[in-house]
Amino acid sequence: MSFVEYSDFIQDGDVAIVYLGHDSMMPVKVQKGAQTQTRYGVIRHSTDLIGQRYGSKVTCSKGGWVHVLHPTPELWTVTLPHRTQILYTTDIATITMMLELKPGSVVCESGTGSGSLSHAILRTIAPTGHLHTVEFHQQRAEKAAEEFKEHRVDHLVTVRNQDVCKDGFGVTGVADAVFLDIPSPWEAVQRTCEALADQGFEEISTVEVLLRVHDVRNVSLPLPDFGPDPSSQTESDAAAAEKAPPNHASVTIKTTTPPREIPGHTGYLTFATKPRT
Repeated sequence: MSFVEYSDFIQDGDVAIVYLGHDSMMPVKVQKGAQTQTRYGVIRHSTDLIGQRYGSKVTCSKGGWVHVLHPTPELWTVTLPHRTQILYTTDIATITMMLELKPGSVVCESGTGSGSLSHAILRTIAPTGHLHTVEFHQQRAEKAAEEFKEHRVDHLVTVRNQDVCKDGFGVTGVADAVFLDIPSPWEAVQRTCEALADQGFEEISTVEVLLRVHDVRNVSLPLPDFGPDPSSQTESDAAAAEKAPPNHASVTIKTTTPPREIPGHTGYLTFATKPRT
């Protein structure tokens, strides 16, 4: 199992995603003899997981069942242990596109944090690219390096525990793209854009990604009954119209309704291009 290469079967030492429902998933380190407790009962790794195909339906001890999924950066983003605030898939997809990442790209990342963006970058730049990521907090840097090794992507990434403002990324003149996680973005965005312009960057833009979900439903609307045209009616027509029952005709249409509460963006994304000189 690797986050950048697909495997068919679950093996001892893999990290699998146990899917209990759309809003309920959990990562599990598969180990011989180990057990995982869920609300549907116990999952026994040796008999229920190891050797099974990824995507299999597994029956728990209480009779309920779960699906066991192959890990992906998207699934890791929604199940990872939070050590910091993270970026989510909507912003990560925009970052990957705007930085023009591809297999073989070399990327410098400031602020490894919980590794949400890092895993997506690694999947995109594999198998020949490299990620240089810097985390100033020692325990977070060590935990990130441990997870990269556990997820079998450590050959694609170098983790450094240092202050990027003082010590940089540890490499010079190799990066195809640089990602900087700047604190207090509501204060720093304008100054960042001005500094980029002063340093010769072009195509500077700041965007925020908002995911807006609409509920689709059928709605029945009554058709208005304006009655017959009096100018073309005879006396007998008018008398018949008065005796006729009211018209309750309606039409059914599909509508979309935005939710009452919409979650905000997860970050201000500022992009710029440095022309080659």
